[in-house]
Amino acid sequence: MKKNILFLCTGNSCRSQMAEGWGRALKGEEYNFYSAGTKKHGLNPMAIKVMSEVGIDISHHESNITSELSEVKMDYIFTVCSDAHENCPYFPGGKTIHVGFDDPPRLTKEMDDEEEILNVYRRVRDEIKDLIIKLEEYKG
Repeated sequence: MKKNILFLCTGNSCRSQMAEGWGRALKGEEYNFYSAGTKKHGLNPMAIKVMSEVGIDISHHESNITSELSEVKMDYIFTVCSDAHENCPYFPGGKTIHVGFDDPPRLTKEMDDEEEILNVYRRVRDEIKDLIIKLEEYKG
């Protein structure tokens, strides 16, 4: 039986969505991947764009909050931002692991150049890919 892995962020719009996309693409045969937020912000268009650059379509993903996944027993909960880590709800039987990533929307809020903005999203996307590749090391 495949283990369930949740990627948790504040708004479930960017980092957690990219992690779910990478997880399904790289290790979907081994695990069931989910993403959620402590709040619902909707899917970030830049996250969709940079994931499509690497052949992963997350445009069909929905922005969820944790209560919408309450029926699923999570084996591992990866918090990908500090706020989610500090406000992570309790998941019975699940192991919570914090692996923080920079917040692209926050970092690019004052930027005007689209390529510069996309480069921030790409960097975080690639850092998240490394997490998925090394997933077993984090689970302990």
